[in-house]
Amino acid sequence: MNQGIYLFSQLISIVSPTSFRTCVNRYNGDYKTKHFNCWRQYLCMLFGQLTHRESLSDTILCLKANSNKLYHIGIGEVIAKSTLSTANENRDWRIFSDFAWILIKEAQQLYADEKDLELSIDNPVFAIDASTIDMCLSLFQWANFRSTKAGIKLHVQLDLRSAIPEFIQITPAAIHEVNILDTISYQIDSFYILDRGYIDFKRLYRIHFSKAFFVIRAKDNLNFKCVKSNKKNKASGIFADQLIIVLGFYASKDYPDKIRRIKFYDEEHDRILVFLTNNFELDANEIAKLYKHRWKIEFFFKWIKQNLKIKTFWGTSENAVRVQIWIAISAYIIVAIAKKKFNLKQSLYEILQVISVSVFDKMSIKDLFANPIQQNFKELNPNQLNIFE
Repeated sequence: MNQGIYLFSQLISIVSPTSFRTCVNRYNGDYKTKHFNCWRQYLCMLFGQLTHRESLSDTILCLKANSNKLYHIGIGEVIAKSTLSTANENRDWRIFSDFAWILIKEAQQLYADEKDLELSIDNPVFAIDASTIDMCLSLFQWANFRSTKAGIKLHVQLDLRSAIPEFIQITPAAIHEVNILDTISYQIDSFYILDRGYIDFKRLYRIHFSKAFFVIRAKDNLNFKCVKSNKKNKASGIFADQLIIVLGFYASKDYPDKIRRIKFYDEEHDRILVFLTNNFELDANEIAKLYKHRWKIEFFFKWIKQNLKIKTFWGTSENAVRVQIWIAISAYIIVAIAKKKFNLKQSLYEILQVISVSVFDKMSIKDLFANPIQQNFKELNPNQLNIFE
């Protein structure tokens, strides 16, 4: 099965052209287009992402070197760099955003039964975080951040069981991450893991009011009154387990109910961590374990930045930047879907590395990754993050 078909085409077979056309028609993306339509643009950009091209010029050069194969992978005749650049500048980025969300929904269904957090609960567990991507102010003036540089911020809500995003938003870097909490729809009985940069008691109370749970690191200057102390267990790292009310004129009005405060000693890193949560049932050590898994979202950002092209941009307009980011996210999700559909045992990093040098191979994906050479691929890159096993 799939023998004799280029690997790139096998990956694209995962994607629904009909769903893509729906997104294109929604924004009249192919209006007055004769040859180089949105689908070909998407394939060119996706090719650049999957093969780790450094620029548009690099992408076009690689495509030209394989011009006799381009019809077989759906790209057709070689196009000029200026044609691809103009398409990225002018075609509505929402086409690629909407299509990325179609892929994300499919991936969420495929990974719905993932249970790899080693926790005693079956509740959905999400982490919310943001990562700033620095840019050159002289080239990206629309993304003005500080006096000397520009930037954008990628906000993500990640399902920690599957490593598939649940929410993604791109904003100017000047937008504080806590504001994104206003746009998230919280699921009943789900856990939301946040760093202390998201401390805002009015917004935390909204999570509580939505009948969801938060676990967040407390700031060192938290003003509170203890109303009840539960039994400590210093042997397991629990130095305090308290019910508190927050003090202060605004904080007490924003969060009028009790909050649970847990003081935990992290032996691995020799530090004290203080957590706040509105869950009063879970064991304190389980709360600490939940927060520990928050680091998966930081690995997600590192993985994306290391393996896909979003730190250096192939266009300078806001539209071109957004097109590139959403197609990069699509590439990540396509690899995640392929891992599940083809039952591949390698990590996403390993799969992407093999794909990057094999897009014009005609071996089936299953056979390619069953090859003993690919089974030991991680040995070639011992210092690279190997997450999402």
